[in-house]
Amino acid sequence: MSTPQLVQTGVLDLILQAGLMAKFVMLLLLSASVLSWAIIVMKWRSIKYATQENVRFLNVFWHGKNVDEVFAKCDKYARSPIASVFRSGFKELKRLSDGKNLEPECVENINRALMRASNVEVTVLEKYIGWLATTASAAPFIGLFGTVWGIMAAFQNIGATGAANLAVVAPGISEALITTAAGIGAAIPAVVAYNYFASRIKRLAADIDCFTHDFLNIVQRSLIGGKK
Repeated sequence: MSTPQLVQTGVLDLILQAGLMAKFVMLLLLSASVLSWAIIVMKWRSIKYATQENVRFLNVFWHGKNVDEVFAKCDKYARSPIASVFRSGFKELKRLSDGKNLEPECVENINRALMRASNVEVTVLEKYIGWLATTASAAPFIGLFGTVWGIMAAFQNIGATGAANLAVVAPGISEALITTAAGIGAAIPAVVAYNYFASRIKRLAADIDCFTHDFLNIVQRSLIGGKK
């Protein structure tokens, strides 16, 4: 009497036994997921350091004796978006004054320099998070494509064998389920991370905007004899 073979039902077995199209779909989703996780780690680190160095730079800015002293120290905060915006505004301020009194109309030029620097910094913060949004929206549909393909394979097996028992439909249904799970597994971390980073970047952008107005107020007060 022959010994019955054990049926492998693990996830790895389902993947190995899947058809070529299902394996292609899962490879595509795996690649998207790996890239998404790499972006998540990278953006988490960059936003963390940007937030920390913003706090440190602002502490130096508000406790400094004058903007020249702050400018001399701001290179220590290379990861701070606010420090980068300050450098642009300060350089424009020095260029316009250039040993003479600053004219009131020069404030608008300084404002434009601050806005340009602010836009650049926000763009850098937003870099790559669009991929997370793309993965979050596309991954379920890619998984759904694998699902449809697996169901088609199941119906083809039924047509080829003329039977509708579990042994005939199970391979196609397995492909459908595993690709659906892969699509959801790739999409969930991406959408959660995208929403989190979008919120943090929005907060950083608001901090940059507030600093821009504060710096312009300091410049305007200097025009009427005020001091920082």
